[in-house]
Amino acid sequence: MVFFHTSNNTLSPTSTSSLPTSLTSSMVEQTIQDAESIIKKWDLNSSSLITITPLFHRNRKEAKEYLKCVMDLRGTMHFLVSQNSAPQRLVLAQTLMQIAMKRLEKEFYQILSSNRERLDPESVSTSLSSDGSASFGVEEDEADQLKIAGESISEVERVSALAMADLKAIAECMSSSGYGKECAHIYKLFRKSIVDRGLYLLGIEKFKSSRINKMDREYLHLTIKNWLNAVKIAVKSLFNGEKILCDHVFSASQTIRDACFAEITTEGAKNLFKFPELIAKNKNSPPDRIFRLLELHGAISELQPDIESIFNVELTSAIKLQALSSLQKVGGSVKTLLTNFGSSIRKDSSKTPVPGGGIHPLAQSTMSYLSSLSDYDRILSDIISIHPPIDNALFPESYFNDPTVIEAPKQAASVHLAWLILILLCKIDSKAQLYEDLSLSYLFLANNLQFIINQVQTSTLKDLLGHQWLSRHTQKIKQYALSYESVAWNRVFESLPERTTSELSYEAVKDCFKRFNAAFEQVYVKQISWIVPDGKLRDELKVSIAGKLVPVYREFYETFSTTLNADFVRISPDDFWNYLSDLFHGTPIPSSSLLYLRLIQRVVFFDECYNSRTANSMSGLQNLCNSFPS
Repeated sequence: MVFFHTSNNTLSPTSTSSLPTSLTSSMVEQTIQDAESIIKKWDLNSSSLITITPLFHRNRKEAKEYLKCVMDLRGTMHFLVSQNSAPQRLVLAQTLMQIAMKRLEKEFYQILSSNRERLDPESVSTSLSSDGSASFGVEEDEADQLKIAGESISEVERVSALAMADLKAIAECMSSSGYGKECAHIYKLFRKSIVDRGLYLLGIEKFKSSRINKMDREYLHLTIKNWLNAVKIAVKSLFNGEKILCDHVFSASQTIRDACFAEITTEGAKNLFKFPELIAKNKNSPPDRIFRLLELHGAISELQPDIESIFNVELTSAIKLQALSSLQKVGGSVKTLLTNFGSSIRKDSSKTPVPGGGIHPLAQSTMSYLSSLSDYDRILSDIISIHPPIDNALFPESYFNDPTVIEAPKQAASVHLAWLILILLCKIDSKAQLYEDLSLSYLFLANNLQFIINQVQTSTLKDLLGHQWLSRHTQKIKQYALSYESVAWNRVFESLPERTTSELSYEAVKDCFKRFNAAFEQVYVKQISWIVPDGKLRDELKVSIAGKLVPVYREFYETFSTTLNADFVRISPDDFWNYLSDLFHGTPIPSSSLLYLRLIQRVVFFDECYNSRTANSMSGLQNLCNSFPS
């Protein structure tokens, strides 16, 4: 006969008894007598050692018979109610049922307690995944139990599987007898302590904003790092294992299992998922805060499917809402930091030119920041897709000739990082205007753009920005280099005749050499302190200058050098590489330089006090060389 469960402990049919559908008086008497015999044997109020001996641990076969008698007694009680039988037998049956329930409550707690370590999340998952289920089964003997547990699993896993089967059998028996609440209460108290302790051992505390705001940078970083490690274990093992165990033990009642799981996990899970939200609200932001936020966002996003699967009922919706809230708050905070970062580039007000046209500190700090950001490309794209910065609306569509070359999941990050680099390039352009020497401003632009490209090529930015971006900006470096050459070396180029001809007069030739010497020495002295940090760009500039200058000068030199004395022909074509090798290292004129020696000769020659004050002249020359820009 089929019985239906109610929420109280009164008689309420809930499951099919093993008794036949029609009972005789003798059958009822026999059922009560059998139940009385085994139930009173294990009565907790008896004075024997039985009261402290676990039934399920001592004799599993007898435990199975005990559950069967309770189920039969339950069916008999409903039969007696339906037949309006004498109350004496019903009272006896009810008394026996209460004794049995107290015993089963104790057995349930003892199994939970004695298997505390074996019922950890990993063991629970393994036990169920190995055999598909773990069922006590009132119709199976112990050998069948072990077979179901799986021959391939370890002894620990066998014990875990049998403990789960016992818990399930007791829970079903108590629930069908109207004692589901009592069973669930025991389970919730015990398992909540297990979950709370698990979270504590993972280092999860109940943080408050005030405490987080007081943490120093190092401790905050360690706390976030610990949370990132802990949240994966908590979700995939602790909560998932508890979900599996709860669903298994209370498989007969969705209402009970959902309520149990919600009460066990809600407090701890909400506290766990609230942590990123508190970090997002933290007012004391270290410079690398955005990277920690990206890691927090990535961790929650990665676990989102597991969170949805584990907390999949209405009673645990508050947990999912907290996780979602943290995800949104962290994303919004990242958006704000990105917007502020772009504004900080635009607002940079430094007015001091970088010596020698070197790399501007703004370019160094910005590209270091963006290179690190690019490592979080997918997370960044997820955030920007949901929280697009306002600046992105100003981004020129033509900046990416073919944005389809960038993977779709990364496009949002690609566009925004390219936008930030564009802001930087515009700012670098304005910094170039601080130089009084136009040629140095072009060298500054070439240096900084080369630095930016190098940073792109050696980071994930290369994949995000694409080949066309690199090609376009590499071409721009060549334009800057050509502009630098044109302005810086134009006077040297123009000092030589376009075509060498023997018709030039002695005075014209002498004038050409004088103008060339003066122009070259002026350029050399001025540019010796300039710098090109990138070796490849430095060599390309020297090769380009030499390629335009040496052939013309060599022809002129070979034609006329013999007609003039050394005072006018001071540089040979073969000396050029020695001179050029000194350039773009950002150092004063080296004492080994040929031009250094020429300057010594000139100072010595023109010093009026050469015969009497040679030492003073040499000292004056050294002071002159030391005064060159460094």
